[in-house]
Parts: sequence; structure tokens; C-alpha cells
Amino acid sequence: MGKRGQGIRLIGALLAAALLPGMAAAAEACRDDRIALRGDWGEARFTVEVADDEAERSRGLMHRESMGQGAGMLFVYERPQTARFWMKNTLIPLDMIFADASGTVRHVHHMAKPLSEALINGGKGIQYVLEINGGLAKRMKIAPGSEMRHPSIPEEAAAWPC
Repeated sequence: MGKRGQGIRLIGALLAAALLPGMAAAAEACRDDRIALRGDWGEARFTVEVADDEAERSRGLMHRESMGQGAGMLFVYERPQTARFWMKNTLIPLDMIFADASGTVRHVHHMAKPLSEALINGGKGIQYVLEINGGLAKRMKIAPGSEMRHPSIPEEAAAWPC
């Protein structure tokens, strides 16, 4: 192989080395068991269980005594709606992050009280709800306007597509 062929191979290898980490990060960010959030405050990632049918959404995080710091549950609805939750049979305090069809956060309910039957209203037009350990949203400064990235959010609608 001549010098020109070696140069082209070298350039190809350098391009691959430069692009692969970014491609791997994008693939990592868009897995069903991971969710990413971003905003003026920075970025956060959580490992999630996805509750995308009626039975899973009804069960949610009930009866669990703990949840890992980097863990959560993502509730996915078929279409935007008024989202209301309660904490009956939920043993750990939770932050609830309510997002619209684009994955844009519209409301954050901090420190939902375990075992409470009081309704928590996330508002109208909500299609995604992320539950994480209570206190994390405030510490991380996750707030309305933050954006979610997850494969459940269709690319054409997503504020932050996969």
C-alpha cells in the first residue's frame, strides 16, 4: 500500500476514534433503562424502570422500602393528560417530575409524603412522569423548563431527541 493509502486509512482511523465516543454516549443516553435530564443547572442521568401500561403505572413504586440514589421510575402515557398521583402504599419520599409530550418539565413536586392519600396534581398536558428519591430534584435544581431525553419520547416531538 502506498503512502496515500496509508494516509487515508490513518485519517479514517482518527475520524472513527473521534466520532465513536460521541456515538457511544448518544446510544448510552437513549436506552430504555436510562433517562437524561438537562437544563441551565447542568445534566443528570438516572437508571429507570419504565411503567408504560396501566398495571405497571398503578403499581408504581408501592411497597418498596428503598431505591438507589441514581434510580427512578418513568411513567409513560399514550397521550398528554391531567396527571394525578398519590403516595398510598409508597414507603419512600419521592420527587415527581411532570413533563409534556416533548419531554419538557412543566412541574416538579418535591418530597411527596410516604403513605399519603392526598392527590398530587401534576397539571394538564402531561405525558411523562419521572419519580426519583425525595430531595434530589431540589439538590440538582431540576425545574420547569428542564428537558428529558428517553426513547419513549418520539424523536419528532422531543425537545431533546435521542
